[in-house]
Amino acid sequence: MNNRKALDILENLKKVIIGKDDVLEKVLIAILARGHLLIEDVPGVGKTTLVKALARSMDLSYKRVQFTPDLMPSDIIGVSIYDKDTGTFSFKKGAIFNQIFLADEINRTSPKTQSSLLQAMEEGEVSTEEGHYVLEKPFMVLATQNPLEYQGTFPLPEAQLDRFLMRLSLGYPGKSYEIEILKNYQSIKNLNLIEPVASNDDILEMQSRVDDLTVHDDIMDYIVGISNATRNYKDLQLGVSPRASIDLLKAAKARAFLSGRDYVIPDDVKSMAASVLGHRLILSPEAKIEKRNTEDVLSRVLNSVFVPVKIK
Repeated sequence: MNNRKALDILENLKKVIIGKDDVLEKVLIAILARGHLLIEDVPGVGKTTLVKALARSMDLSYKRVQFTPDLMPSDIIGVSIYDKDTGTFSFKKGAIFNQIFLADEINRTSPKTQSSLLQAMEEGEVSTEEGHYVLEKPFMVLATQNPLEYQGTFPLPEAQLDRFLMRLSLGYPGKSYEIEILKNYQSIKNLNLIEPVASNDDILEMQSRVDDLTVHDDIMDYIVGISNATRNYKDLQLGVSPRASIDLLKAAKARAFLSGRDYVIPDDVKSMAASVLGHRLILSPEAKIEKRNTEDVLSRVLNSVFVPVKIK
């Protein structure tokens, strides 16, 4: 499969985010799968820089909005302005009318404002009192959030979390990588050095190829088996939805494409499961008392599901 453009984007991202190749691959997988991405991490590890570099690499329109407690839905969607000369209202489009929309620190704003993203994320459309608008494709919401133990945060509701294809964490770099960052921080911050390596049409074409990838029935059965296992596992109060099963399939197909294959293997599914499913699970009260975490529980769920031996 011709995945050269995708690999070029990946190399661009590695210029500004050092030592996190596995995370960068998943970021690219998210857009190839037509998904939205939630990046949860402490401040200062490069979340915003990553999103800016991604938008520049693909030459897509980009807008960043800093989410604060006083942010209103109209600041995102847009507002109707009255023209006294004509006696009519005209709609001024908001920041959501960009192909890459960065909701920076999304959990610092109110649930009312958070929910203003739901229609755009699910349908790629925006409805207002004046009309109905279809967002330009490709369209992707990338949101960053601070850990909930930080002050002044509003937890994202389950319905909002379920709209994100994946949740990722950059984490702190290793010592050698952090030294490299210190040596090159001026060039890393200068995003003008990031040149576009893929066009709008390139992204749409790659997304279409991902859609057309071959998926064996045994892989479908494997994905559904994982989802069903989360719904009946004793340590989980809430398992994943059918939307999560679809997202896991999409992510597995995108990983196969990025790997240069036109078919999905079980390892594609297993390697994407934690990032796609982890943020959709709620631990049971007993599991919380025993201080278990969703990563460990999900790992045990995966080990309990039969893995197809040979798929092609």
